[in-house]
Amino acid sequence: MDSLSELPTDKNEKTVICKYISNPLLINNHKFDLRIYVLVTCIEPLRIYIYNEGIVRFASEPYYKDVKKNLYSHLTNYSINKKSEQFQ
Repeated sequence: MDSLSELPTDKNEKTVICKYISNPLLINNHKFDLRIYVLVTCIEPLRIYIYNEGIVRFASEPYYKDVKKNLYSHLTNYSINKKSEQFQ
């Protein structure tokens, strides 16, 4: 959506709204995300454990700011990108 006027008018329908990052950090012109797993076992004193392994996911197609309809360049979800011809 580009405008709040595009929101559904049904008051019973739940909606989540996020602001899109217009200038994302890219690696080789591809969007990516990092997953790092942590466990907080105590707040006071603060005790945090960080798992040694994480996950990095990349979009399967290059990101172009003006192309909004290409899910393969905007999303890093495996379930979506596995359908792209560029998926490796």
